[in-house]
Amino acid sequence: MDFSYVCSECGQRFPIDPKFMVCPQCAMAQVLDQPLRGVLEVELAGNVAADWNVASLLPVERQFFPTIPVGNTPLWAPQRLRHELGFPGLYIKDDGLNPTCSLKDRASFLVSAFAAKFGIGEIVLASTGNAGSSMAGVGAAAGQKVTLFLPKAAPKAKLIQALQYGARVFRVDGSYDAAYDLSLAYTTRFGGLSRNTAYNPMTIEGKKTVSLEVFRQLGQAPDAVFVSAGDGCILAGVYKGFRDLRRLRLLDRLPVVYAVQAEGSAALARAFESGGFLREPASTVADSICVDVPRNGFHALRQLKEHGGQVVRVSDEQILAAQARLSRTAGLFTEPAGAAAFAGFLDARSRLPEGTVAVVLATGNGLKDTAAAGRGVVIPEKVITRLDDVNGA
Repeated sequence: MDFSYVCSECGQRFPIDPKFMVCPQCAMAQVLDQPLRGVLEVELAGNVAADWNVASLLPVERQFFPTIPVGNTPLWAPQRLRHELGFPGLYIKDDGLNPTCSLKDRASFLVSAFAAKFGIGEIVLASTGNAGSSMAGVGAAAGQKVTLFLPKAAPKAKLIQALQYGARVFRVDGSYDAAYDLSLAYTTRFGGLSRNTAYNPMTIEGKKTVSLEVFRQLGQAPDAVFVSAGDGCILAGVYKGFRDLRRLRLLDRLPVVYAVQAEGSAALARAFESGGFLREPASTVADSICVDVPRNGFHALRQLKEHGGQVVRVSDEQILAAQARLSRTAGLFTEPAGAAAFAGFLDARSRLPEGTVAVVLATGNGLKDTAAAGRGVVIPEKVITRLDDVNGA
């Protein structure tokens, strides 16, 4: 299998090399407070072996990957939830069971291998929390230095997780977008490999593995996939995986991908309706998808438009209710961003054709943000010392 970079806007091709992050030509059109221009994708060419596996469709050789078990997460068939909803084709892809408890490990895993292949010892990024703790954990397994810019509002659990892994963390007095800009300025001045979402082509490429796994687990492509969307990088990765499978003639159609956004962070949804991106301050209980300007906005929007995707908006109340319902009916505790995808499914399910096979991506473990989950439960105030105190409780 042969691999190269291709610009998602102008189509120009480049060798896979650390000096290429975005297309040099298209990046000249970059405008402040707008998504990235010239996002690069990995293009594969050649014939796939009959006994192909996920690793064989990635552009970095296996020997460069750290020995940490990323991927191969379970695809749940939640029987009780299926029965309650009257939807027998529902599946949940539980990426909270990755080593650092989020889907972001898929991107970090490939970025780490890429850095190792090219002899780069420091990886730099901004994150709302999951990508940072993910890169810190994977980097620890690889012996790589990780420098993280984290907005001060990031959940404490994610901050502690990154520090526990040994990352150097700078807390930013501002939003994720401010942290993103600072991290790019850091690599310009001090060097290192940027792992920033969409800016590094390996982030989208790594995330495509979730689609490859779903295809292998189901033995086919699902009819619909529900994925929470902030920057639009996971969304693009989901599309990339299914597009690669179609390119290799392993499937003949793409699923309908539903990008689910929180109402308080809905830049992609607004652009889907209007065609343009306007910066508006974002605020949502789902911190993982809370962004003012989606860095992969243009590319993600193009994927949705070209492949018949849909966008669903859900409120914070719907997200918390979906989180509780998923926990209490399926036994799966996912963080608010993962619950947002399920909330989107609940919103759209009555419009799905009968017999639809739908996959909901649960992108992170609920223990990542217990403060948010705490808003959906009532913690008992009464404490007891004897069994008789239970009576009437």
